[in-house]
Amino acid sequence: MPTEPAKTNPLADRMRPKNLGEFLGQSELVGEGTFLRKAIETDTVPSLVFWGPPGTGKTTLARIIATETKSEFLELSGVGSGVKDLKDITDQAEANRRFGKKTILFIDEIHQWNKAQQDRLLPHVEHGVVTLIGATTENPSFEIISALLSRARVFTLGRLSEESIVKLLKRALSDKARGYGKAVKADAKAIEMISLFSNGDARVALNALEACASHGTKIDKELVKQVLRTSRFLYDKTGEEHYNIISALHKSMRGGDADAALYWLGRMLEGGEEPLYIARRIIRFASEDIGIANSLALPQAVAAYQACHFIGVPECNVNLAQAVVYMAKSKKSNALYTAYQNVRRDIENSPNEPVPLHIRNAPTKLMKELGYSDGYKYTPDFKNTEEAKQDYLPNRLKGKKYLPEA
Repeated sequence: MPTEPAKTNPLADRMRPKNLGEFLGQSELVGEGTFLRKAIETDTVPSLVFWGPPGTGKTTLARIIATETKSEFLELSGVGSGVKDLKDITDQAEANRRFGKKTILFIDEIHQWNKAQQDRLLPHVEHGVVTLIGATTENPSFEIISALLSRARVFTLGRLSEESIVKLLKRALSDKARGYGKAVKADAKAIEMISLFSNGDARVALNALEACASHGTKIDKELVKQVLRTSRFLYDKTGEEHYNIISALHKSMRGGDADAALYWLGRMLEGGEEPLYIARRIIRFASEDIGIANSLALPQAVAAYQACHFIGVPECNVNLAQAVVYMAKSKKSNALYTAYQNVRRDIENSPNEPVPLHIRNAPTKLMKELGYSDGYKYTPDFKNTEEAKQDYLPNRLKGKKYLPEA
């Protein structure tokens, strides 16, 4: 049985949920009747990859699964561990298996492992020596080798709701064994403010509460402001939500105000926002708001994403600044966005328009007899582009224009 964390341990460690009943949020993953909940209850948990932001419960859920399935929980970090660490653990897992005990191998930040390291892990997962639970903040499709990924189920964990964070904070204040046992009191406004500033990260919320409690046993809104004013907990001083900030950045770039765009970018980065999230939004902006008005905008945005991926924080802030200023100063066009919305509307209204016969391939004799490819004009054969003109849209949409004339 796991021992209770010592009172000297950080509050976030002491308040880590020990079972599914204590686990807050992620109901779409582990709520009653879900695949993962049933797999845990029937002890049929496959190898898993948990993908999500920090503080959403990836490590905690892995520990709970090990406890519920009576498996030994062995842990590695993707940052500092190597081949020898893996061998030691798999040797132990082999010994466990001989005695009929299952082993869950949890690898935190598994995206930090290179291909060779992941290749060495593969046979142990494949042969059932260990049940892998990998945790990553990065897209598994890009960071985990396909052979390993195909042997695991990927689950996405989202940021916790403010309601879940509030419940967590109240539990920490009232829990006598692990929390403050009502020795520290916080009013509703203070709890609400901590919840808002934590941005869905349980660890950040508990650390903030602990920082406030170190200043006194009565926590109010003013104390929260005072404690968080110089810390990275403070995402936004006026209480605006996360999505309001990204909206401000987007609209500043759209409006061509590079200075405002830089400011909102700074607000996000200095508040601890994930740079790759911002980079993804800039990529979307490059096509949605600039598009064909400047064909270099999209490569610039993608390059910024790659730069963030390669060098990380804080160095990548200047790469994002370059991309944001470039987007703000570029000529704007929403022609692609509008055109695609119109295309989607036509498809919704008439989803099964047939492909005209003359632009269908005819690989078989029957298809040729049915008129497939009959009358198709191969454009490179024509010197006169007018003579090469033909219809490509379904008959009902013939002549339809989605893009504005050049």
